[in-house]
Amino acid sequence: MVNSVVISYVVSDFIFLATGVMLIAASLIWQKELASEPTTESVARFLLLKHAPLTAVTVNGALVVFAFVVSLPTFALPTSRTWLKAHGWLVMICAVFTLVVGLNEWLQTLTTRANLSTIWGEQTAATQSILQQKFDCCGYRNSTSPMYVLDNICTNDLVAASKEGCVGAFSNYSERWLNLVFTAAFGVVGMDAVILLCASMLMKYRKEQMRYRLIDQKWGVGNI
Repeated sequence: MVNSVVISYVVSDFIFLATGVMLIAASLIWQKELASEPTTESVARFLLLKHAPLTAVTVNGALVVFAFVVSLPTFALPTSRTWLKAHGWLVMICAVFTLVVGLNEWLQTLTTRANLSTIWGEQTAATQSILQQKFDCCGYRNSTSPMYVLDNICTNDLVAASKEGCVGAFSNYSERWLNLVFTAAFGVVGMDAVILLCASMLMKYRKEQMRYRLIDQKWGVGNI
């Protein structure tokens, strides 16, 4: 009968692999999105992704997959603890890496409006117009600060003055997006903690089994 400690480790290890695949897939999807022109639906996310650490996310995902590969010999060598230790150290590195990425995104939420002001100022009139259309707003703080872009939402000064600036809606969207990203990152760190706990329990279990074998051999009973 398969030991419950082993089952827990195997299940958590495959979930750990799934987090790595998720990180790589998300990074590739977002990079593909950045290669296309922004639309009214995607423009806000597009601008946020341009400032996101997508390369770090890809590297992190690849490191998780590598850590999983390192864990595979532990299944073929049921008495070895060397590969388990190596796997544990790699998982710890992955956890720290992911935690740093998550904290970076969390820190962005503390200065959202200031960051978005810079981002807005870097955009062309065409991109600012798409943002105005997405959020039904004119200008950044208001229609004159900075000056709104003439389009089908802000058709003239009177209409533009009657609408709010984009800062509120853009900030709310950005905070929701960043909250989702860093919450997901912290969730991955939580999974890393689970696999570390399971690996530790399996190492302890194998250490005990080895001690029992040595005792049995000493008394001439033979291996269990």
